[in-house]
Amino acid sequence: MITRLTCGARTLDLSAPLVMGILNVTPDSFSDGGRHASLSDALRHGERMLEEGAAIIDVGGESTRPGAAPVSVQQELDRVVPVVEALARDLGAVVSVDTSTPEVIREVAGAGAGLINDVRSLRRPGALRAAADSGLPVCLMHMLGEPGDMQNNPHYDDVTGEVITFLEARIQACRAAGIGRERLLLDPGFGFAKTVTHNLRLLAELERLSALELPVLVGLSRKSLFGKVLNRPVRERLPASLAAAVMCVERGALIVRAHDVKETVDSVRFARAVLSESGPRETMDES
Repeated sequence: MITRLTCGARTLDLSAPLVMGILNVTPDSFSDGGRHASLSDALRHGERMLEEGAAIIDVGGESTRPGAAPVSVQQELDRVVPVVEALARDLGAVVSVDTSTPEVIREVAGAGAGLINDVRSLRRPGALRAAADSGLPVCLMHMLGEPGDMQNNPHYDDVTGEVITFLEARIQACRAAGIGRERLLLDPGFGFAKTVTHNLRLLAELERLSALELPVLVGLSRKSLFGKVLNRPVRERLPASLAAAVMCVERGALIVRAHDVKETVDSVRFARAVLSESGPRETMDES
């Protein structure tokens, strides 16, 4: 298993679980659309998340919520590149960029990004080559279809097994393009082309992804799963998000993507403290 991830000029220590703070610079993200659209607001929020313990700041310029409309390449570049430059230069942050666009991948690599986080697993034309040329690590996520149609009656016979099969194929595609395993992370794609039952099963069986022997990143923060199971609006989903974060860490996740960084960092750290005490103990010889 990879324990250190080279992210451009910086290195992440994956020997213990980390928290990735979400910084959407879009007007239409499901939870915080429009709140951090200006550069000054984005920088303030990024700085706050770093102070609260985020190890990575994940910048997104295209909403991937169900039914989201696509944006032009230039719109995404205009939203994302200045924020990445400022976070890396002024705050020294490890910056992840949530993008599927080859042109954006190339630009942010030169702007100081340390990680590409692609919900489409580098399946857009040119994305594999752009990612390979960037030299950056990549997070590959499972999703069927596109955000606009992904929730149109998704079907699986074995959701966890089919997620693993999909990710195995994308790992092979990356390796064939010159992206080594040491540059890969995996995301099972909670909430992407999955029903409530699929998401619950995938969380229950998350430990099966350890067979792929790559770091696992999860993103469940404030998702509609909690609204459907618990009948809670977005603003009341923090307790369930924290519970899910702990369960993911218990099942082997090494990066937890979250809106509420301070609370998630505490939850992840406490889960890690308990897990570190759960190994085998030496017993005294009483003979």
